[in-house]
Amino acid sequence: MRRRLAVAVALSVWLSLSSWAGRSFAADRVAAPAANGDPAAQILVLLRAPPPHFRPNATYGDGYDDGLGRAARRRVAARLARAHGLTLVTDWPMPLLGLDCFVMAAPAGRSAEAEAVLLSRDPGVAWSEPMHVYSGQSAPAAPNDPLFRAQPAAVQWRLADLHQMSTGRNVLVAVIDSQIERNHPDLVGQVQVDESFVPGPPVAGEDHGTGVAGVIAARANNGVGIAGVAPDARLMALRACWQLGPAPAATLCDSLTLAKALEFAIDHRARVINLSIGGPSDILLGRLIDVALARGVAVVGAYDHALPGGGFPASHAGVVAVTDGPVEGGMTGVYTAPGRDVPTTQPGGRWSFVNGSSFAAAHVSGLMALMRQGGEKAGRTPVLVTEKTGGGAIDACASLVRALGSCDCACARPAGVPAVGRD
Repeated sequence: MRRRLAVAVALSVWLSLSSWAGRSFAADRVAAPAANGDPAAQILVLLRAPPPHFRPNATYGDGYDDGLGRAARRRVAARLARAHGLTLVTDWPMPLLGLDCFVMAAPAGRSAEAEAVLLSRDPGVAWSEPMHVYSGQSAPAAPNDPLFRAQPAAVQWRLADLHQMSTGRNVLVAVIDSQIERNHPDLVGQVQVDESFVPGPPVAGEDHGTGVAGVIAARANNGVGIAGVAPDARLMALRACWQLGPAPAATLCDSLTLAKALEFAIDHRARVINLSIGGPSDILLGRLIDVALARGVAVVGAYDHALPGGGFPASHAGVVAVTDGPVEGGMTGVYTAPGRDVPTTQPGGRWSFVNGSSFAAAHVSGLMALMRQGGEKAGRTPVLVTEKTGGGAIDACASLVRALGSCDCACARPAGVPAVGRD
């Protein structure tokens, strides 16, 4: 009987996932992994916590605050859920913000947005907001021809010259995205930290995250594939997004998975955070990004041409917004980087061409890692240099020279900077 039940459950899950293969993506109503439920029906409720006993590098979990305080806030959350006819789904402590986050689900036929407004009026609630959904900013792939050796950055950014000055050695870059294939021939040894914040069983590798990771830090001088912009950077593979169906497939994330990954990246001292996603503005994610920026972390976001201001997080103050092409209306504060017909890593040990702002943002995250290697030693904050003030095409060479404070793109490698790659 137990075996029959297990088979029935597995079949049910398979049929549920398979049904997504032919669907088109609707930004306001998509399915998250089964353990999360439907994000479109969920609400984030933030309750204030007393100042925690902060311990650097501590693992918080249930122990970051006193047990009685946590239990009291759970009771408050349960009371609110009952009073509003909601279901309490899960909770997550966020000591960086002095908050506990509770996820509640609205019943069918009721608006999560309206419930969030009502919950925000309760004096015990810091704020409440509907769960938001974000999507990877990739465009349709180029024809699946054999890998072409010339990467756009090799010419446009003079990548070989940049690597004579910096390779991003040991700079920690958090890739908050779908699962990176760690054992890809061009990514072996590049991932220092691998964590998933998406419910459900682990996966080996997903298209979007693996592609972004390759642009940033694919191995150099290993005789295969491509060279990342920062081939000696170390990656934090933080899975906050999931892939729907086989390639080409939508890549989706939600507020809670992204918040967990952001907090992890900040807590574990990432120096660059890559967010190749786009979606609606979100208070919780905005607060966490502000914490990252206040700690000197470079946060890079992909510009979404379909959303006002490029969507979130690209539109958030302090985030480096990057696109792969011109922005309508001549909007300032948006940078352009290579993002079309870019060869990069893909699951299954493959390489393929990709397009979109996601991969333009990945180029800039790699460039930030190059600048961090030299710029921080000189006590300087990395600044992108462009042909025009206020954004536009990045002069990668001038940006790196400014960060290093010496040399130029045609000179020999400065003393103390190792040759590209480790082979």
